[in-house]
Amino acid sequence: MKKILAILIIVFCFSCKENTKENYTLFSGKIENPKDVKVSILKGRKKVKEIPLQKDGSFADTLRIESGFYNLSHGGETSEMYLTAQDNVNVTLDTEMFDETITYTGLGSQNNNYLAAKYMANENANINVAELYTMEESEFLSAINDIKTTKLELLNNQKDLNTEFARIEAQNIEYDYLSFIQNYASGHKYYTKNPEFKPTPEFLKPLENLDYSNQHDYTTISNYKSLVQNYYTRKINKIDSISDIFEWINKTAFPELKEDLANTLQYRIVPNNEDNKAYYEGIMSISSDKAFKDKLTKNYNNIQKLSKGQPSPKFENYENHNGGSTSLDDLKGQYVYIDVWATWCGPCIAEIPSLKKLETQYHDKNIAFVSISADVESAYDKWVDMVKEKELSGIQLIADNNFKSQFIVDYAINTIPRFLLIDPDGKIINADAPRPSDPKLIELFNELNI
Repeated sequence: MKKILAILIIVFCFSCKENTKENYTLFSGKIENPKDVKVSILKGRKKVKEIPLQKDGSFADTLRIESGFYNLSHGGETSEMYLTAQDNVNVTLDTEMFDETITYTGLGSQNNNYLAAKYMANENANINVAELYTMEESEFLSAINDIKTTKLELLNNQKDLNTEFARIEAQNIEYDYLSFIQNYASGHKYYTKNPEFKPTPEFLKPLENLDYSNQHDYTTISNYKSLVQNYYTRKINKIDSISDIFEWINKTAFPELKEDLANTLQYRIVPNNEDNKAYYEGIMSISSDKAFKDKLTKNYNNIQKLSKGQPSPKFENYENHNGGSTSLDDLKGQYVYIDVWATWCGPCIAEIPSLKKLETQYHDKNIAFVSISADVESAYDKWVDMVKEKELSGIQLIADNNFKSQFIVDYAINTIPRFLLIDPDGKIINADAPRPSDPKLIELFNELNI
């Protein structure tokens, strides 16, 4: 009996050991020339973990995660990774050449070295988008077939990839090909300046049987996610009734898609939009993310306060590029046209020539032109240099806490560029004013007799 009991105990202990097998990823590495005191692991927009760096730039931790795609983030740069339970991955990189130097070793490294190589191959391919979308259908199909073949060759030349990862990547390449077809009509219209263009039914056939309700692929394959979001966005833009938009989303979309659509549609809630209430209520109906809904409610309530004639939110003692500081109250008695921008924002920079022309045209009028940079602290020198290099005129200021600055928060600014117009008494004329390149701005100035 004792012998049987001993055997049972051994079997039980062995079973427990098997059942409690650790289910985590070992993740370590070293960063040369670190730009921050930590590295972050992200899953989409959500932060999975922050890992502190040691003095020599090294780090190590365990990640209790499900298998899938993640991003390594450090100092404003990111790199895509594929991690599975029981991986033991080590990464090294130099921030001076982040993407060119990132290298993985250890169990699971093959998947990630492929992703790094894929990124560099895409960068070096240097596809001329304008040239591609100007092509006629047959030439375009030939070009994207070549792109697809090149990507498949890189994938197929890899050794020892995780089987599921390789399957996902092959599917991702196919979805990438379909994305080109999906975007061809709008791209061709734009680059050929032919708004009446319509692709032939034969050209669009590969999209005919595409299932846009595959929840698994949406959460695991990036190019499928783009296909689905583009499909929904185009459908939404064709629906006139806002209530019908959200009724359709609630009927057809799965939870992850609903959250992403909510995140996209929130940007339609802007000052002077008479449909704000309908969008707010609709977005609240499709989202189940409490933190997002709380933030949306706060933003919506702020926007309600930004109607014409309301007192403008104020900024105080913002650093002036010319020296000293400037507050909104310093400009009372003048109209104030404010440009909220940042050095990294392409559309902001594209407005600079029109803004400079406007400032010259109105230099002797009762209006102050103010540019407020929302750059982060680490980009301070870049802001200083860009103002000099581009010979920016007007009053050049930098916000005291980038997008978290109270003035920017109070104006519910979450995308830039954003332009504001305030009257001589400090009251709002337009909290989402026309851009300098928009002829409607001059019309507005004329109406005000500026």
